[in-house]
Formats: sequence, structure tokens, C-alpha cells
Amino acid sequence: MQAPYASDPAQARGRRVHEEESAFRSCFQRDRDRIIHSSAFRRLKHKTQVFVEHEGDFYRTRLTHSIEVAQVARTMAGALGLNTDLTEAVALAHDLGHTPFGHVGEDALDALMAPYGGFDHNAQSLRIISSLERHYAEFDGLNLTWETLEGIAKHNGPVTGPLPYALATYNAEHDLELTTHASAEAQVAALADDVAYNNHDIHDGLRAGLFSEEQISTLPIIGPAYAEVDAMHPDIDAYRRRHEALRRVFGAMVADLIDQSRALLTGAAPADVQALRDLGYPVIRFSDQMWAQLKDIRAFLFAHMYRAPEVMEKREKVTQVVNDLFPIYMGDPSTLPKRWHPEVSACRSDTERARLVADYIAGMTDRFALQEHARFLGDALVRDLMRQA
Repeated sequence: MQAPYASDPAQARGRRVHEEESAFRSCFQRDRDRIIHSSAFRRLKHKTQVFVEHEGDFYRTRLTHSIEVAQVARTMAGALGLNTDLTEAVALAHDLGHTPFGHVGEDALDALMAPYGGFDHNAQSLRIISSLERHYAEFDGLNLTWETLEGIAKHNGPVTGPLPYALATYNAEHDLELTTHASAEAQVAALADDVAYNNHDIHDGLRAGLFSEEQISTLPIIGPAYAEVDAMHPDIDAYRRRHEALRRVFGAMVADLIDQSRALLTGAAPADVQALRDLGYPVIRFSDQMWAQLKDIRAFLFAHMYRAPEVMEKREKVTQVVNDLFPIYMGDPSTLPKRWHPEVSACRSDTERARLVADYIAGMTDRFALQEHARFLGDALVRDLMRQA
């Protein structure tokens, strides 16, 4: 049974372009399905989470990460009486705007786009689903419901101050009420992202040998999880021990989120989804104790994984890939695929041309960006990266 503050598909605010409703799917189910079938979603298969895509089949990619986020989000939404389909749609779409090479690629592209309004992957997600996906006869984008668009735009909270270029452009035409909190479903998707990456980055870091289980045994949540497994299964093999410990870490984060959020929702008792948006504070939260423990884990990951010397060396090389490709496309737009040429010809300013170039680079997979770099500049850098994998 859904709570009164859950998003009701029967009360959804609709789509920018009117469509007849499906006879057997709710509007939020259709949103989720369109996201899954989008080209941008498929490309996440070959986009970095932390490790460059070619480094190993066992590491997470943006696609596997998004699926894990959606699973966590759907579980939490069900436990809290929220709309699971809207929650899943936002979770699956939250990383569509990521560049090749993860946050490293985003930082590089943002610096290159600084004279033209900057680059932000959350805003780019909205640009993709509202414009760049072009498969339907009657509209550009996926024509998603207002609620899904809102969730993607502000699942991390109200958007204030200077808006990212892509978000400002869209919001000027279709108001997503950026200064308020999003629905509880979108808030769940945002925190499910934290649960997923905190858990799987530990697993991927261990698999990559960037740190050891002895090193993480002193961390909160993780140390007690290993101790519990050792007490219950003293003779278990190393791989099962790791899995059993990390699934307990995963469960502890999810349980804390559900318990804390349920208490907040019960205390606030919003009458409907709009009342929830108007509360002025998030209702999906970790407890203060869990949040402090997660900050300790995050600090460890920054020191031993995200800023590890071998990872930093690769960061420099993939940053060079983006830095090299951008001026090539800007200086000679004919190097873009032919289907992009009409839009290039229609550009009235350097900013418009730069946005197209950013769209093209942001849409690349890791492997395609490396192939393009090799096409223009030879494969020495690519070979160097491969040797380090």
C-alpha cells in the first residue's frame, strides 16, 4: 500500500508533448522502460565507474552501478510505501550524462567548457533525455513525465545559485521548480547511489589490490561485519568471507536509511507529495551515526583508491584524451559524424558549437574515446594505458 505522500501516477503532471496513456503500464513504468531502451543507457556498459573500462570485466561500470542503485532504491521505496516505478526510473537515469572516464572525464570537460557555461553530468542527463535521444517521431528526447524529470534534475537536493548551462536552458522552457526538494522517490534514488558506490567501491578496490582486508578491518561498519562473519563461519574461504562481510555492510546501510527515513516521514506526516516537497528539508536520510561512519569510509577510499598513485597516473592520461579531442572537434567540426553536420552548420556562436562538441564527447564510451584519440593522434597513449591495466 502506498503512503499518502507517495507519487501517484494517476496524479502525475504529464509530459511536455501529450501522449495517450498506456492501457497496461503506468506513466512511471513507461518512463523507466524508455530509459532502459535508450541509447545513452546502453552506452553506460562501456563507461568508467572508477577503473578505465578495459581494465577488467569484474569491475563496475556505469551500467552495472546504475542497475545496483536501482535495486537498492526499489527495495527502499517499497519498504517506505513509495512509488517503486518512479524511484527506479530516476535511479536508472541518474548517471546517463556521465562522460567517458567517469568524474575524471567530467572534470576535464568542465574545464574545457568553462568559457561556454561549463559542464555538469546531472544537467547533461536532463539534456540527453529531453533532447539528444532522437528516436521518436513526435518529439526529441524521451518525453518523460514531469516527476521523472524533476527527480533527475534535483535528486541531490534543491538546485540554487548559478545553474549549469544545460539545466538553465531546459528549465527556462519547462519549470522543474528547482529550488524545492524533489519527491521522496527521487531522494531515495540519491541515497541509494551512496549505498551502492560505498559498497562496490570497497569490493572493487580489494579486487584491484589497492588496499587489503587487514587495512579496512579498523573501519566502522566494515570491521564489525568481518568480525561477525569470522565468528559465524571460522573456516570459510577468503572470497566467501569477503562477500558475506560486504553484504552485511550493504544491509546495515540500507536498514539505517529505511529506519531513519521512516521516522522522519512519520514525524512530518506530509499529507501528499506536494506537502513533502514543501517541508524544506530532506526526508530520506542516514542517521547521524551512520553518516559519520560513512564519512570515515569515504575518507579511506579517497586516500587509498580514488587518489592511489596508480589511479592518479591513469587519471592524467585519460584527462589528456579529453583535452586533446576537444580542440580537434572545435577547430574542424567536419571531423564530427556526418549526421551532426546540419546542427554544426546551424550554430550561431562558439558557445553553441562548443555545446555540440561537449554533447559528442560526453556521449562517448571509454573505448570509443580512446579509438578517436588513436585515429587523430596515434595509439601511443592508448598502448601506454593498456600496459598499465
